[in-house]
Amino acid sequence: MQSVRKTISMHPSQPRQRIQPTLTTSYFKWLVLGLVGIVNGYATIVMYARGETAFALLTVVLTALALFTFGKKSMYAHRYIYPGIAGMILFILFPLAYTVGLSFTNYSGKNQLSFERAQSVLMARTFQSGENYPFSVYQTEEGQRLVVETPEGQYMTAPVDLKSLRASALDLEVAESITGEKFTIKQVIQLRDKISALSLMIPDGEAVRMSGLRRMAAVEPLYTLDADGETLINNSNGEILKPNYQVGFYQPVNAQGEFTGDTVSPGFIVNIGSDNFERVWEDEGIKEPFIDIFIWTVIFSVLTVVFTLFIGLILASVVQWEELKGRSVYRLLLILPYAVPAFISILIFRGLFNQSFGEINMVLEALFGISPSWFSDPFLARTMVLIVNTWLGFPYMMILCMGLLKAIPDDLYEASAIDGASFIDNFRLITLPMMIKPLTPLLIAAFAFNFNNFVMIMLLTEGGPSRIGTSEPAGYTDLLVSYTYRIAFEGSGGQDFGLASAIATLIFLLVGALALLNLRLTQKAAR
Repeated sequence: MQSVRKTISMHPSQPRQRIQPTLTTSYFKWLVLGLVGIVNGYATIVMYARGETAFALLTVVLTALALFTFGKKSMYAHRYIYPGIAGMILFILFPLAYTVGLSFTNYSGKNQLSFERAQSVLMARTFQSGENYPFSVYQTEEGQRLVVETPEGQYMTAPVDLKSLRASALDLEVAESITGEKFTIKQVIQLRDKISALSLMIPDGEAVRMSGLRRMAAVEPLYTLDADGETLINNSNGEILKPNYQVGFYQPVNAQGEFTGDTVSPGFIVNIGSDNFERVWEDEGIKEPFIDIFIWTVIFSVLTVVFTLFIGLILASVVQWEELKGRSVYRLLLILPYAVPAFISILIFRGLFNQSFGEINMVLEALFGISPSWFSDPFLARTMVLIVNTWLGFPYMMILCMGLLKAIPDDLYEASAIDGASFIDNFRLITLPMMIKPLTPLLIAAFAFNFNNFVMIMLLTEGGPSRIGTSEPAGYTDLLVSYTYRIAFEGSGGQDFGLASAIATLIFLLVGALALLNLRLTQKAAR
């Protein structure tokens, strides 16, 4: 005891040495957190100022969560799961919420701006309000002069340096004598941006601007903003335009205030409620293909899982048969389709199934005298899609089944052999019950993956053959995900992101409901 006390007394400064690194680490931690808060706070302000409210809110949430998690001592254990939570918010919850939000708007290729931005674009437009006059640029010893020729005479500017000129307006004076070297068209083009930004004031009060490479014209703003802050007056014809919040465009109005005539682009984003969802059910050109594509998507996903599982289970049983020689070689060959990138295999199959030059049709024609129209017949196109997708998916199922078969104790099969059980009895009473529980989540994941197998469809058939009489582009091999993509980027009325977001929201709800249903049914069957 005395030796212990002596040891402690010999090192009176030891506790202070332990505290110092802790203080340094604490200061460094708060410095880093402060910098993160300042940088992200500035980024949030910039995004909000540019109208990106959703992204600004996302930045605030992630930053606040980080500061709370790393700054509070009681949250120390949660620091290690913050990256996972942040990733879930950033890549799952935010895209989902953003997509759902867009589904209630008219966001499209024609309606991408905010109301304020669309109004400012219209206010920046001009029109030619008077005659246009030829102009020239001369290089003098003092600088460049712009010369405008009007019916009343020639006018010129004072010598300026156009390359470094920052003025937006220049006065013209009567040109008594013009000296210097006249610019060529090429030289005018080089200074086009500088000249077009200038407004030249003729002594009679008329202002002219560049309207061509050799022409100046009197230009005025096309629209004037009324006192209410919304109404625009067309200065060229006196037409009155008001924002139509039903369609998201400025539109002319009559004396009674009713909207008439064509809309004026660009449009702006407005909230249209459930109109996009109503279009899916009310527009027959969308409703009919949507229902057919949904049914085909479910059939495609289910059959793909069934075929790949059936083939994978058989091959897994074969390659694990102890009496089979060269099992490792067969196993390697059967896994190769899974190792090759899917897009390469899909493009190869696209060539093999070519109706005119594909090897598959050559063989079928030589043996049976038939040449199937794989890409133009709806039934054959869907059959081809299932064949190719089964080829791509069976190695994955084979690997899963190999691992699950290995996990089944051999004692069970030995006991069943003593009881005289057949191969079917072994599979029904031992193999299937032992595999179904660990395999169920993987089958549900495979179903969800094939439900949204966008790459497969777009690379092999691009959704074709096309359906006739639809409001939006749709094909017989389209899945819901490829149908949504085509609406968003290849729509007949332009890029309709709002409608595509509505369909994507429905897909999410359908896939989630089907996954939960499959899980419930499987759990009941397992009991």
